Amino acid sequence: MADIKFLDLFCGCGGITEGLLKNNFELISGIDNEEQIIKTYNHNFNNKGLFKDLTTYSPKELIKDLNINKNDIDLIVGGPPCQGFSLANMWDKVKNDPRNALFYNFIDYVSFFKPKLFVMENVKGILSLKKGEVINAIVKSFTDIGYFVNEPRILNSMYFGVPQKRERVFIIGTLKNTPFEWPINGNTIVTVSEAISDLDNYEGKVDESPVAYKKNARGKYQRLMRKKSDKIHNHEPRMPALSTQEKIAQVSQGGNWKQIPEKYFPNNRKNRHSSAFKRLHENEPSITIDTGNAHSNYFHPSYNRIPTVREAARIQSFPDNFIFKGSRTQQYRQVGNAVPPLLAFELSKSIKKAILSKN
Repeated sequence: MADIKFLDLFCGCGGITEGLLKNNFELISGIDNEEQIIKTYNHNFNNKGLFKDLTTYSPKELIKDLNINKNDIDLIVGGPPCQGFSLANMWDKVKNDPRNALFYNFIDYVSFFKPKLFVMENVKGILSLKKGEVINAIVKSFTDIGYFVNEPRILNSMYFGVPQKRERVFIIGTLKNTPFEWPINGNTIVTVSEAISDLDNYEGKVDESPVAYKKNARGKYQRLMRKKSDKIHNHEPRMPALSTQEKIAQVSQGGNWKQIPEKYFPNNRKNRHSSAFKRLHENEPSITIDTGNAHSNYFHPSYNRIPTVREAARIQSFPDNFIFKGSRTQQYRQVGNAVPPLLAFELSKSIKKAILSKN
């Protein structure tokens, strides 16, 4: 049986792509409208990324540019932003809010290629938006073009081998009523220490001058992350401002800003979120990795700094041979916006079973 061929729309740096390729899916292309993101994608995926704006780049242009046929695509995956939904204009092309157009572009690609299965991921808040009416409208958009849509489900990455508590909604549809079995939560939880304890707190060089590992891999997860790499990329520990170091030094593992004495805050601190000055606990999975940089809300369990790009990538389950391009800020954004590859890999098992089903 030929490999399952897929498109990754709004691909970001390629978290879903990385997971699918690990299960021998065949990448046709990933598409995104940010140049630095596509540089990362192309570096890691044999220049299969396209720097295109999906609001203007049509499926017909894609098949012409790649010299493919409509029936070459078995699977379409992606996470189009859905912030701007208004039920009043749900069934039109939405002229007033370009954020809505991104979802409809995803629909357009699914409608044009008619893949055997599609996967759309989004923030879990979409389930309760407008009291559930938005998710119902999204499902209807897919059923209107001939898909059977499974009940949308929240998947938490920490139950699928990822050392991070991260919840995202997945909407999956099949071209016919093909049985789809969601992956089952695993029992093995990976901790922050199991993810990053082999990465030293030394001055490395980003990307162009990787540094050698100084410690041996400790445990199954670290061996998996280092499997195809002999050096550390994107690992440059940087200390924050001295005032920030003084504050976070007061916080124990798992604690937050509430442990910091008031004398360290010249202004009112009582409106802070519980994630402010959060220090990760080495014996637990990480909180959700965000897109922040120096202003990030999560700090290393042992050092008074935020995790490096590589440490954040480890917590997202990107292998060490996955190299991030662009500025340090751009690299953090790429990591924080991604779907964890190990979650995508576990999901790919269910996808493959459904697509190859003869029912």
